[in-house]
Amino acid sequence: MAVAQIIVSAVLALAAVLALVRLARGPSLLDRLLAIDVLLAVVCAGLIVDMAAGGHMNNLTLVVVICLVGFIGSVAVARFVTDGRPREH
Repeated sequence: MAVAQIIVSAVLALAAVLALVRLARGPSLLDRLLAIDVLLAVVCAGLIVDMAAGGHMNNLTLVVVICLVGFIGSVAVARFVTDGRPREH
Protein backbone atom coordinates (compact mmCIF):
# COMPACT_ATOMS: atom_id res chain seq x y z
CA MET A 1 0.00 0.00 0.00
CA ALA A 2 1.38 3.37 -0.98
CA VAL A 3 2.01 6.07 1.58
CA ALA A 4 -0.52 8.40 -0.06
CA GLN A 5 -3.21 5.73 0.13
CA ILE A 6 -2.53 5.23 3.84
CA ILE A 7 -2.75 8.98 4.50
CA VAL A 8 -5.99 9.30 2.54
CA SER A 9 -7.46 6.29 4.31
CA ALA A 10 -6.55 7.78 7.70
CA VAL A 11 -8.16 11.11 6.81
CA LEU A 12 -11.30 9.35 5.58
CA ALA A 13 -11.43 7.26 8.76
CA LEU A 14 -11.16 10.42 10.87
CA ALA A 15 -13.94 12.05 8.85
CA ALA A 16 -16.13 8.97 9.35
CA VAL A 17 -15.54 8.97 13.11
CA LEU A 18 -16.38 12.68 13.37
CA ALA A 19 -19.51 12.16 11.28
CA LEU A 20 -20.57 9.31 13.56
CA VAL A 21 -20.10 11.57 16.57
CA ARG A 22 -22.31 14.21 14.94
CA LEU A 23 -24.85 11.53 14.06
CA ALA A 24 -24.99 10.36 17.68
CA ARG A 25 -25.09 13.80 19.28
CA GLY A 26 -27.46 15.51 16.89
CA PRO A 27 -29.17 17.62 18.21
CA SER A 28 -31.46 18.24 15.24
CA LEU A 29 -32.69 16.16 12.35
CA LEU A 30 -30.73 18.27 9.89
CA ASP A 31 -27.49 17.67 11.83
CA ARG A 32 -28.08 13.94 11.58
CA LEU A 33 -28.92 14.23 7.89
CA LEU A 34 -25.69 16.08 7.25
CA ALA A 35 -23.74 13.43 9.16
CA ILE A 36 -25.30 10.68 7.05
CA ASP A 37 -24.42 12.62 3.88
CA VAL A 38 -20.82 12.92 5.07
CA LEU A 39 -20.70 9.18 5.80
CA LEU A 40 -21.98 8.40 2.32
CA ALA A 41 -19.38 10.73 0.83
CA VAL A 42 -16.65 9.05 2.87
CA VAL A 43 -17.79 5.62 1.67
CA CYS A 44 -17.76 6.84 -1.93
CA ALA A 45 -14.33 8.39 -1.48
CA GLY A 46 -13.03 5.16 0.03
CA LEU A 47 -14.32 3.17 -2.92
CA ILE A 48 -12.76 5.66 -5.33
CA VAL A 49 -9.40 5.45 -3.51
CA ASP A 50 -9.60 1.66 -3.79
CA MET A 51 -10.31 1.93 -7.52
CA ALA A 52 -7.44 4.36 -8.03
CA ALA A 53 -4.99 2.24 -6.05
CA GLY A 54 -6.06 -1.00 -7.71
CA GLY A 55 -6.31 0.41 -11.21
CA HIS A 56 -9.79 -0.96 -11.79
CA MET A 57 -13.30 0.41 -12.30
CA ASN A 58 -15.27 -2.39 -10.63
CA ASN A 59 -16.95 -0.19 -8.01
CA LEU A 60 -18.00 2.68 -10.26
CA THR A 61 -21.64 1.60 -10.45
CA LEU A 62 -21.76 1.25 -6.68
CA VAL A 63 -20.31 4.74 -6.21
CA VAL A 64 -22.90 6.25 -8.55
CA VAL A 65 -25.76 4.44 -6.81
CA ILE A 66 -24.58 5.50 -3.33
CA CYS A 67 -24.26 9.12 -4.46
CA LEU A 68 -27.73 9.09 -6.02
CA VAL A 69 -29.32 7.51 -2.94
CA GLY A 70 -27.64 10.10 -0.72
CA PHE A 71 -28.78 12.98 -2.91
CA ILE A 72 -32.37 11.78 -3.23
CA GLY A 73 -32.57 11.07 0.49
CA SER A 74 -31.24 14.51 1.36
CA VAL A 75 -33.68 16.24 -0.95
CA ALA A 76 -36.59 14.22 0.43
CA VAL A 77 -35.74 15.02 4.05
CA ALA A 78 -35.10 18.68 3.24
CA ARG A 79 -38.51 18.94 1.57
CA PHE A 80 -40.11 17.20 4.53
CA VAL A 81 -38.49 19.63 6.98
CA THR A 82 -39.36 22.74 4.98
CA ASP A 83 -42.99 21.67 4.39
CA GLY A 84 -43.61 21.77 8.14
CA ARG A 85 -42.56 25.41 8.49
CA PRO A 86 -44.87 28.32 7.78
CA ARG A 87 -44.10 30.09 4.52
CA GLU A 88 -43.50 33.78 4.23
CA HIS A 89 -44.96 35.61 1.26
